[in-house]
Amino acid sequence: MSTTSFSVDLRDLHFVLFDQLAAHEQLAAIPRFAELDREVYEATLAEGERLAREVLAPINAPGDLAGCSFDGQGNVTTPKGYREAWEVLREGGWLAPSAPSELGGSGLPFTIHVSLSEMLCGACMAFMMYAGLTVGAARVILGHGPEGTREMIARKMFTGEWGGTMCLTEAGAGSSVGDNRCRATPTDEPGVYLLEGEKIFISGGDQDLTDNIVHLVLARTPNAGKGTKGLSLFMVPKYEFDAGGALGARNGAKVLRIEEKMGIHGSSTCVLGLGGDLPCRGVLIGQENQGIELMFLMMNEARIGVAVQGHAMAAAAYNYARGYAQERIQGQSIREARSQDAPSVAIVQHPDVRRMLMTQKVYAEAMRSLLLRMALVVDREHATEDPAERERLRGRVDLLTPILKATCTDLGFEVAVGAVQVYGGYGYIGEYPVEQLVRDVKICSIYEGTNGIQAMDLVGRKLRVGGGALFIEWMQEAQSRLAAAAEAGLAAPAEAIGKAVQLLAASAMHLAGLGKARKVEAAMIQAVPFTRMFGLVLLAIECVEQALVAARLRQTRGDEPLLIGKQRNLEFFVAAILPQAIALGKSIQSNDESALDPALFV
Repeated sequence: MSTTSFSVDLRDLHFVLFDQLAAHEQLAAIPRFAELDREVYEATLAEGERLAREVLAPINAPGDLAGCSFDGQGNVTTPKGYREAWEVLREGGWLAPSAPSELGGSGLPFTIHVSLSEMLCGACMAFMMYAGLTVGAARVILGHGPEGTREMIARKMFTGEWGGTMCLTEAGAGSSVGDNRCRATPTDEPGVYLLEGEKIFISGGDQDLTDNIVHLVLARTPNAGKGTKGLSLFMVPKYEFDAGGALGARNGAKVLRIEEKMGIHGSSTCVLGLGGDLPCRGVLIGQENQGIELMFLMMNEARIGVAVQGHAMAAAAYNYARGYAQERIQGQSIREARSQDAPSVAIVQHPDVRRMLMTQKVYAEAMRSLLLRMALVVDREHATEDPAERERLRGRVDLLTPILKATCTDLGFEVAVGAVQVYGGYGYIGEYPVEQLVRDVKICSIYEGTNGIQAMDLVGRKLRVGGGALFIEWMQEAQSRLAAAAEAGLAAPAEAIGKAVQLLAASAMHLAGLGKARKVEAAMIQAVPFTRMFGLVLLAIECVEQALVAARLRQTRGDEPLLIGKQRNLEFFVAAILPQAIALGKSIQSNDESALDPALFV
């Protein structure tokens, strides 16, 4: 393995999908996936791995160095190689793998979509952002766009002929979307409005990959109320088009400049002006004042996608670090340190390097398991015809989405930083790939709702749904899974994780008590620690289940390193990582409010 070559751990991906989750069997029970089997999925993943390695990975570092360019007239040029890569993925149907096949997608399960996203995002996250936002916007248009053209528009977006964006943020508003001031004035044409304003931080605000771009823009109609309830959603194309999709005149939505960013330089993050030098026409999506509700249809998908990005970067960072540690010769074995004649060894033999690699390995593999389990829930939710079961599964997705988004993106950054540490001084320079991963992945904990906002959503909304019903149902299932592991021979780790689950429940009750006592600030100051604790507990349960599967498989497959690794993962997690969750629980319940002292930060 080269220290600068991108790689994917297909063995572990197969383990999670087929050995642990039996995804091929669960998906076969869904009618629209009944004709797909493990062989099809393995072939799909193999081709996805090839595209990631041969098509996307080679443009990642050059694209980071070159970045996007702006001509001052509203037009952006992406880095060299991006257009060719886009065409390769577009022609193969890889841009929208889970979109309906009759609309230009590949019709694959969301579970396989997530698996492919790990590979493709890990190879070149900046490039894949164009595809991710396009598919998310297309889903909103398909469900709520103009009658008569919604399918045509969605098809062009799913196939990559057109692009898409999500335009929420404005200067001075930031995460407080309800403070948006962009105006939408109705015209004499039904459903058509003229928009005026400016949006910032618009990923893919312009690019040269597609013939057209469809922006989804939040704006405020005349006499609309304040806050998010007064926002409406509009479809704003770069170029006007007719009912058949033929392009017409340039619309008045133009890029004013590209933001200079810390990372993801190949992704054009733009300031978008609406109605400046030309009238900006937008078509209302849904009803007036329904904008935030419809936008959240895209936001929830986007937040899961960002969690996948965080994991993808962690997986890439670990693979790079492992390869480097195996090849880098430096120092003597600690066992022979006193011998002047001792040969130099690969740094993978040094205990502290092994500790860092083990931390990265455990996080990357546990996140993979957790995300694919969540993806299966999404597939089952969309497929079931039982309203009660659909509601139950949707509740599970709603509860876990903010935790996955925050946990996987925070840990993605931490794993990337750990990879830099494994490389040492070489990790800090651009000659090697891991410093770019640190810069690229950091945005994941910020966009699509900062992780602080995810935590507030969890504590302030999701834990309160149905009087705590979502959390209680999850806890009961967690206890059942741990009981099964204990009965199968993993009593000690199951007991340790079970204590963490109980402490998590007690912490949730403590926060609920603060809310009832109207000590909302005291509760919210613990929202991020609680979310982190919840995430660690989720990962711990994945580790115990993976170890259980590995123990069973070793009876027939022998001492495969992968299987031994799963059992060691559990041992390491319980000993070295799970105590962090226990400490967080004690901190949450400490009643410390020192940070709220008004005398501070003046």
